[in-house]
Amino acid sequence: MNVVPLRPALAAAATPVHCTGRLTATLPDAHFDVEGEDGQSWRCRRAASCLLRPEVGDTVLLSGPDRHRVYLIAVLEQADATVSRIETAGVLSIESPGDVRLHSGGQLQMKAAQWNLQAATGQCRVDDLRFTGQVLDATVGKLRLVGRVFESVADRIVQMARNALRVVDETEQVRVGHLDCEASGTARLHARHTVVTASDLVKVDAAQIHMG
Repeated sequence: MNVVPLRPALAAAATPVHCTGRLTATLPDAHFDVEGEDGQSWRCRRAASCLLRPEVGDTVLLSGPDRHRVYLIAVLEQADATVSRIETAGVLSIESPGDVRLHSGGQLQMKAAQWNLQAATGQCRVDDLRFTGQVLDATVGKLRLVGRVFESVADRIVQMARNALRVVDETEQVRVGHLDCEASGTARLHARHTVVTASDLVKVDAAQIHMG
């Protein structure tokens, strides 16, 4: 009867792992297959501190207490260095007691199911801005627009105000199909020269009419 000692086997299984290799496959269960520099194959998970998503062909660093608990802790060299992706399994929060700056030499894209922005004060400067959306609902205490040209195109415009004032220094022109002006109190039209013309009919109707 042969007796096989178990202590050497346990000691070998508990040997720490620390090596480099090339990522060969990304598995759907959040595991990776890595081929070590010595040709040995490793199946591991990504460590929580490794935020850069590994891609096939990357040179990675593996580490763990034993071969059954091996983690991909860092991406040493990317196979395609033109694209880098920061990826986390849960909520990602970036916090700093100071300033946080994002700089991009090309495009800066943001995409989300919901976008919330909150700040005490803010400034936005864009040389050329195009906005496309379905609904825009804004509530402000004071709105002030200053510009050289203002154009608006809409199927229907509704404005409601308690008091309204419009000052035009030069010429104001209105082209409509039908014009209906109604005042519950007094309606006053005054100018140095006033001309009222119609191609078919001009009608003035009131209880009293004073001319002159």
